[in-house]
Amino acid sequence: MTASHTPSVRPLPSSPAPGRHVGVIRVLTSDDPAFVDAHGRALEERYGFATVSRCIPDQPHGIHSDRTADLAEPKIERLAREMADGGAAVLIVSCAADPALERARAAVTVPVIGAGSSAAAVALAMGGRIGVLGITDTVPPAVMDVLGDRFVGHLRPEGVHDTTALLTEEGGRAAVRAARQLVEDAGADVLVLACTGMATIGLGPRLLREWGIRSVDPVAAAGLFASFALTGFLAEGPDAQAGDERVLRLL
Repeated sequence: MTASHTPSVRPLPSSPAPGRHVGVIRVLTSDDPAFVDAHGRALEERYGFATVSRCIPDQPHGIHSDRTADLAEPKIERLAREMADGGAAVLIVSCAADPALERARAAVTVPVIGAGSSAAAVALAMGGRIGVLGITDTVPPAVMDVLGDRFVGHLRPEGVHDTTALLTEEGGRAAVRAARQLVEDAGADVLVLACTGMATIGLGPRLLREWGIRSVDPVAAAGLFASFALTGFLAEGPDAQAGDERVLRLL
């Protein structure tokens, strides 16, 4: 990866959005506002709701192991509290491992949506044989728990061990190769992109355009449920909100 794309280590929140908004928690630290806001911008363009994006501190390579997940969890919980207190109506943890999801849900009163479980849920609606493309050697439990017996295979792109590796040209090519292998060898008819960095590099549209491979972008999937949370029940009163929060907690 070139130096110009290397995230640095000081977190920088984006400018507040007016009115009700979706808070996007990034788990890769950067002081580049455009990078921090990238997932939020994509959600605004796709779904039309306002977003505020912030990143946790001191994790320049994001979450890619049990150790980095353990380090991130209290930071995510703390940031969830701050963003809910700041007016977020819904929160998205923009990481396919859904780190600290239950901790964040216990800490705030607004819905908290995990990108990984959201992507898996959408994949189940799209196909019967689901492959998982990730950056670790095992499938994130948040994804596997949802897929169950419709899971057919998992691969990590060669040479990719964290999110930042995906931002290189070779990382992108390796991801395409691994996706093709999941389809050709495992017989997957839909892929879960089990790293939100794959959304950052536009892997899903590339797979469909170049190879006709259908995949689920975890950021877009989380945004789908956030859109439902914003429009489906928040204006319906506390009883409706409580019922639909139970639905969101299945994700």
